[in-house]
Amino acid sequence: MTQTADILLMNAIVLTLDEKLALYEPGAVAVNGDTIAAVGTEADIKATFTELEIIDCRGKVLMPGLVNAHTHVPMTLLRGLADDLRLDVWLLGYMMPVEREFVSPEFVRLGTKLACAELIRSGVTTFNDMYYFEEDVARATAEAGLRAVCGQTVLKFPSPDAESYEESLTRAREFIEGWKNHPLIVPAVAPHAPYTCTEEILRSCAALAVEFDVPLHIHLAETALEVENSRKEHGIPVIPYIREHKLFDAKVIAAHCVHIDNGEIRTLKRYNAGVAHNPSSNLKLSSGVAPVVKMLEMGLNVGIGTDGPSSNNDLDMFEEIRLASFLAKGTSGDPTVVSAPLALTMGTRLGARALHVGGWTGSIEVGKRADLILVDVSLLHNSPRFRHDVNGMYAQLVFAAKSTDVTDVMVNGNWVMQDHKLLTLTEVELLAAASEY
Repeated sequence: MTQTADILLMNAIVLTLDEKLALYEPGAVAVNGDTIAAVGTEADIKATFTELEIIDCRGKVLMPGLVNAHTHVPMTLLRGLADDLRLDVWLLGYMMPVEREFVSPEFVRLGTKLACAELIRSGVTTFNDMYYFEEDVARATAEAGLRAVCGQTVLKFPSPDAESYEESLTRAREFIEGWKNHPLIVPAVAPHAPYTCTEEILRSCAALAVEFDVPLHIHLAETALEVENSRKEHGIPVIPYIREHKLFDAKVIAAHCVHIDNGEIRTLKRYNAGVAHNPSSNLKLSSGVAPVVKMLEMGLNVGIGTDGPSSNNDLDMFEEIRLASFLAKGTSGDPTVVSAPLALTMGTRLGARALHVGGWTGSIEVGKRADLILVDVSLLHNSPRFRHDVNGMYAQLVFAAKSTDVTDVMVNGNWVMQDHKLLTLTEVELLAAASEY
């Protein structure tokens, strides 16, 4: 008995990035509405489905959209403002003072749209954000057609959108209430970091996240200085400190985790926290290299993030995935660790799990959302193709492919880019507005 699909994507190299790393060539994917209806060989899908629309993928790689596990998207408008500085000087001396003066809902909407254009072009379908006026981030993201976990920032001092942390918490509550169960946006609360929050803020944010069953996004153990100060002020490192204040009652997304030991990794695992590894940002700010190999060995869900476009300074996930693999190899002395298939999994399925959204995105599986990208691997820098190794295609994508090889992007069953043309954003207008700003 045949079934009807809205769209059949045919003649593709299908990388599902599921638990078994199933690969179909020639493969096909059937999409109904916002959902993946089937995935398999082209012959099987043709025999099972009649289609309303058929897309010939022309031998490109069809894979899940990339998941950017940690960023601050409106900071596209601060790209290049201050560089070659250590984190505390960069953040407290430049970024936060400028943000307090200039960040507004208008700033946030423009910066988010600019970021969404960059993210779509580089094959990202889901990102995890933390910023101010997060409702405006969410609205601009939804208009662009992307999926995101959007965390409303809470700080112990005045911020661009709140004079007090109580006001920030109120804003976070209202944001979560207004966006809960949105098809594209997962609202979250985002206490910035232990050193910019009080114990009361940490406990209140955790309670809010638990009340609404939403993620809690926070920077943790990013620098050695942060850990040293935590030991001086609280007598314990960062991870035990936040555990003491009930943060792990919530679904934690922990950005960075550069300076943590095996015991702290076990704590993160015990509480099912997701970790966002940000290789470029951590290198550029000289924060260090996270113990990713040990995290993965101990079963943590580790995703990959770009961090904000003012500390990276781009949103290119192909670059981050490649660097994550190289860093792990270089620091461990073992060229077999964080292999190409694992690195790509971190940028898709594991990243989605780290954001606590793995139930509906991150891999091509029946019932999950149709968040898909097409990647052209026939270009000069990606040729020729060897077929003797079953993992060869993963290696091509991780070690040779570029973000510019992404030709088409679908989110939630809707095209947001086809044949390199953005469908939900006008790039020329965004560039002009950004320059003016």
